[in-house]
Amino acid sequence: MAKILGIDYGKVITGLSISDEKKIFAFGLEAIPTKNLMKFFSLFFSSETIEKVIIGLPKKWNNQPEILIEKYIQKFIYKFRIQYPKVLIERLDERYTSKIAFHSMIELGLKKKVRRKKTILNQISAILILQSYLSQQEKCKKN
Repeated sequence: MAKILGIDYGKVITGLSISDEKKIFAFGLEAIPTKNLMKFFSLFFSSETIEKVIIGLPKKWNNQPEILIEKYIQKFIYKFRIQYPKVLIERLDERYTSKIAFHSMIELGLKKKVRRKKTILNQISAILILQSYLSQQEKCKKN
């Protein structure tokens, strides 16, 4: 059964998450250097069936797009669509995911040294993006 992939795209590090087969829960997958993302996908997609990718849509607090990072995300989406034309792409507002992820790390009791690692922050952010999407879908099914 196909799964859904969550992406918290960053210029340097990109966080990835994946759903379970029932598309209820999001789990941390990886946080990898963005320059290695397409190489990672070529290996990953050979062993996993992914029907959809949810990519965070960065916005400012006033609902305006975060243009600086968005142009890099658009380039990534273009390359991804060429390589994987059958995989659907959806965007989800990612405002405050980094802050929520950071506060989650504090609540989990992670030491400062660990919290400074961007890889953990990006991975937790990817989980939050995907879980938000999955929760929205579940809510729509119930209504």
